[in-house]
Amino acid sequence: MDSTTHGTDIGAVGLRAAPTRLSARLADGAHPDARRAYDLARETFVAGGRIDMGGLASSLGVDRTSVFRWVGNRDDLLAEVLWSLAVPTLGQADRATAHLGGAERVAALLTHFATDLIAADYFRDFLRREPARALRLLTTKASPIQRRYTATAEWLVRTHLGDAPFDGAIDPPTLAYLLVRVSESFTYADLIAGEDPSGEAARTAFRHLLRVA
Repeated sequence: MDSTTHGTDIGAVGLRAAPTRLSARLADGAHPDARRAYDLARETFVAGGRIDMGGLASSLGVDRTSVFRWVGNRDDLLAEVLWSLAVPTLGQADRATAHLGGAERVAALLTHFATDLIAADYFRDFLRREPARALRLLTTKASPIQRRYTATAEWLVRTHLGDAPFDGAIDPPTLAYLLVRVSESFTYADLIAGEDPSGEAARTAFRHLLRVA
């Protein structure tokens, strides 16, 4: 992902905020077995398949213990795969909104991101297949995903609204967390409230929260 905003790679912000043992292994290149298992898991996920540790082990010609040693448990692996797919989606949203500025830029970027997630078939397949696990990984601090997304949102707030948004009426971490919860509420509305996910509803909420006319 090659998108930058003010010289910073938007995809790197989240990883810096919540590094994991697996993300470090993948980044340093010193663990080819971890990379091999991760790449196969990612391919399986994008193809609409279920990531299964036993299946990975069989495909790689090793035992399950080896796979766990390389990449951690299934939640660890799923979290990294999910975030790896969020990064290029954030990058696309960043590029698509580059002509905007300020609060309008933040609202449009987050709307673009939520809309793309809603439209991703392999992602919706995962939500339908494992709803409880999906919510735990995507919407709680038990997983690095929400922490990374919140850090990214905070960086966007600070970049486009400054360190005292709306004349200091709210601080950047709190505003970022609210934006993430809005994003989650409309992206996973089917799992949370039995409603249809809606990028347009997310857009309206983002613009209202960010005081975009």
